[in-house]
Amino acid sequence: MTFAEPVPPITAGRIDTPLGPMLALVDAAGALVGLDFEGSDGTPTFSQRRLAREGLQTGPADPALIRPVAEQLAEYFAGRRRVFDLPLAPFGTPFQRRVWAALCAIPCGTAMTYRDMALRLDRPQAARAVGAANGANPISVIVPCHRLVGSDGTLTAYGGGLHRKAALLELEGARPPGLSAAG
Repeated sequence: MTFAEPVPPITAGRIDTPLGPMLALVDAAGALVGLDFEGSDGTPTFSQRRLAREGLQTGPADPALIRPVAEQLAEYFAGRRRVFDLPLAPFGTPFQRRVWAALCAIPCGTAMTYRDMALRLDRPQAARAVGAANGANPISVIVPCHRLVGSDGTLTAYGGGLHRKAALLELEGARPPGLSAAG
């Protein structure tokens, strides 16, 4: 998986899902820049904060650019899609992008530990760095950061909330019996 560089302007659109509303950020070329679960308090999402740090603003929603994201998410939540084929353009460092590409290679229905991901990247001592890159993933669900779990099988941090991480793993059939949420 390769990632393009975002092409301004960035359009924002809300997508309703069974796990709550998500905000999709799509660039002028139609590539997904960010996808986050919205908070109930109206604070900016992770991706909106990242765009602000990059000095970019979101423009008015363009339904034609948001539609492919919404359609593929609907198929995923209905159990009819296991692989996404959207163009992606997240802001990130080379290492973060490498981790995110490796996340996209984890098959749907599979969970992996941070340590195993570090080994897969030939960086056996980098489990914490993998965790940090995973936590900086701006494209929830489609770049499946929810598929990484703690070395003891516990669910660990997820920007959308551990309840959503558990639900996503269960939807994919990847939540092993006894998998628990870490406090």
